[in-house]
This record gives sequence, C-alpha cells and structure tokens, in this order.
Amino acid sequence: MQKKLIISFEEYLDTVEKLSIQINNGYNPTVLVGIMRGAAPIIDILSRILKLPTAYIVIQSYSGKKIEDQQGDLIFSREISSIAKEGDFKRVLLVDDLSDTGLTLNKSIEWLKTYDPVKDHIKEIKTACLWKKKSSKFSPDYCPVLLKSDPWIVQPTEHYEEIDIKQIVKKHYKG
Repeated sequence: MQKKLIISFEEYLDTVEKLSIQINNGYNPTVLVGIMRGAAPIIDILSRILKLPTAYIVIQSYSGKKIEDQQGDLIFSREISSIAKEGDFKRVLLVDDLSDTGLTLNKSIEWLKTYDPVKDHIKEIKTACLWKKKSSKFSPDYCPVLLKSDPWIVQPTEHYEEIDIKQIVKKHYKG
C-alpha cells in the first residue's frame, strides 16, 4: 500500500509561503498560470503575496481504465480563464500543486507555447509546485519540498471528495 503524506492547513500555508520566497528571490513573473484544480488555492495566495494577475488552465487526466491515480492522456480546456491582458504573458510562472510524474507540467508548457492568444507574447516560462516526488521526471524551477519517496499526498481539502452534501447537512443541522 502506498504511504500517505497528510498535509494540514498550517503546513500547506507554510509551504506556499516558502514557495513565494523562492519565487521572489529568483524570478520576476508577469503572470501566474495555475493548473486546475490543484493550483487554485496556491495561485490565490501567491497572487496576493506577489501582487500578480492570474490565469487558469483546466486539464483532465484520463487513463480510460477507471484507475484514479494513473495518468493517461491529458485533455486541455480550449481556453485559458483569465482577466490578465495578453501582454501580461511575457514571463509566465506555471504553477501546479505537485510534480508527480512530470507529465502535466511538461505538457502544459507545450500547450502554452502553442496557445494562440498568448504564444507570441511569451518570452519565458518557469514552473513552480509545492512538492516534487522522487520519481518525477520533471524538475520544477521552484519547489520548497523535494520528497525522498513517492507518497500519496493528502491535501487539506481532499477529504471533501469522500463525503457528500447530505453528510455536511447532517453535521451542521442535527435537529
């Protein structure tokens, strides 16, 4: 059985802050591009700390085998969701929550370089994530936690995937 690394909210926020320091010391991005869903809270916090516009790309991993943790083909959304101007995409910081195999980050860089509305504006793309697993083939430019193994990372909000709204209602309205 794969070992689990359970992350508390406090640990999560501390790791995002450490990531912001690494970025601040080594790069001057003009836009943060987050890979959904994992990067959503990271991008929110980083954009507040670094005072940068944000953009989001949605990617779905599909193995076709109904195996949740297996990466197969990646399906990209047609558009980036952003209010950032095209000119903001000069120096892109592409953010994901973790580098597991590295496939998502590699393919996202390729996709951004060919995405018509911004491809001619991009001068540089760097990458950031909170955790890099030992077996990942991709080395992000900024990553505060380099793991010595390949645990299943349980982030602070992931327990909501195991419960439904009825359980929440029952918890809060016992009467």
